[in-house]
Amino acid sequence: MSLAFAPARTAPAPVRTAPSQPGAPLRSVSISPRPASTPSTDAAAEAVRSDAPRVRAVPEGTEARGFVLYVGIDETKATQDGTTLHRIVEALRALTAEVAPSAETYAAVALAPEGAGGRDVDVVRLALQDPAALAKQRRDNNDDADRHPNGVIIDISRKRVLLDGEAAGLTYKEFELLQFLVLREGRTIDRQELIENLWDADDEAPSERTIDVHVRRLRSKLAHYQDIVRTVRGIGYRFDRHADVSIRQASTPSPDLY
Repeated sequence: MSLAFAPARTAPAPVRTAPSQPGAPLRSVSISPRPASTPSTDAAAEAVRSDAPRVRAVPEGTEARGFVLYVGIDETKATQDGTTLHRIVEALRALTAEVAPSAETYAAVALAPEGAGGRDVDVVRLALQDPAALAKQRRDNNDDADRHPNGVIIDISRKRVLLDGEAAGLTYKEFELLQFLVLREGRTIDRQELIENLWDADDEAPSERTIDVHVRRLRSKLAHYQDIVRTVRGIGYRFDRHADVSIRQASTPSPDLY
């Protein structure tokens, strides 16, 4: 979840408040503009501006127009804290309106693949395309390529697998199968769970034997790295990461706005 705050340069915009009943439309509450400034207030404001330090990392010739606050928390953790993402957003908006009535706010939910690893706030920054986070990801990916020129790269963002720099040529279903195991690294997945999650309800459900066939074909394309997909006898399959395996996570901007 991310909030972007930008000070208004025109008349204050209406502040959207939470609906009184679930499903009700958001209400708009207008904020009265501030009284016209006087010479004395203008002088005081100018003194504050001259004494205030510049915002860190703002180059000469530019001005700060707002800031972004990244909040890393998923719905499960919010529920454990006795709240929801929506309530957190509304609380921050209310605080902003109280501290700076002329500020405008914008909030978006960050989406990530289920089971994606890493700190929540780092996942949020990547999903919302934070330039510094993207630059770090590029550096890490380049480091991975330098460290593992002859290894496996499972690129979830581009839905491809590279083996020693060459594409493995997986089918869509084979990649979906591998991705499902990768995102649940270390956990054994039984065949029925794979069927329920990788085949639509409208499709004819495959048998557990069909899953074994898909896994066998996947392994054959992984060649000498096929043991990253391990069989747990009598249960199912598990992804085992080796030292020569790199995983590149997806970063998906959220279509959900608060």
